[in-house]
Amino acid sequence: MYRIAICDDDPAARQMLESLAARWAGERGVQIQTKQFDSAEKFLFHYAEDKQYDILLLDVEMGQMDGVALAKQLRKGGDKVQIVFITGYSDYIAEGYEVSALHYLMKPVREEKLLEVLDRAAERLKVAERALFLKLEGEMVRVPLAEIRYLEVQQNYVTIHAGQDYTVKNTLSKLAAELDERFFQLGRSYLVNLSCVQRVTRQEALLRTGDRIPLPRGYYDKLNRAIIQRF
Repeated sequence: MYRIAICDDDPAARQMLESLAARWAGERGVQIQTKQFDSAEKFLFHYAEDKQYDILLLDVEMGQMDGVALAKQLRKGGDKVQIVFITGYSDYIAEGYEVSALHYLMKPVREEKLLEVLDRAAERLKVAERALFLKLEGEMVRVPLAEIRYLEVQQNYVTIHAGQDYTVKNTLSKLAAELDERFFQLGRSYLVNLSCVQRVTRQEALLRTGDRIPLPRGYYDKLNRAIIQRF
């Protein structure tokens, strides 16, 4: 079951997106629930009480609060909903990078492109269920990979920075083998979740949470390429 929110101030556009989503679900043999919103403010009001949405089809150009502002608000709270921007302009693509948007669809939306993007969203949601299992003082702790921001080596220990920090006696290479393609190694000391990276400079990677990871020499281009290939 996938729950899909459609946020667009054009009723015809909302209905068209809902019809295409229903067609996608029928062809893929999955169940969906959809709900329409005609403004960013109404979606946020509803979302405050019900955060169980998997995919958000989001118009960029709306009234007082536009789609980009809404997406930034969601990401501030650490929400993992898959955001697909719907827009008539290409000017917003850089801002989509900041909020880890899954994709941009240009208006008028083509059926085959939307179905392809919904496939990608479903695949990402499956990936988000993966977890790292850590042995800590006689207990096993499950840490969802989607919650891990980065891993940091400290002598013979590695700290996993997630919803809370976990420090284990292990090597970065062994832990890396249990992660997936969303993680990228920065030199000998760090592994970073690419979906958490907000900005990259020559000196550091800035995460959406405010964490700053120093970049080893020669990693500026490597990290940018990894982000582009990933997203």
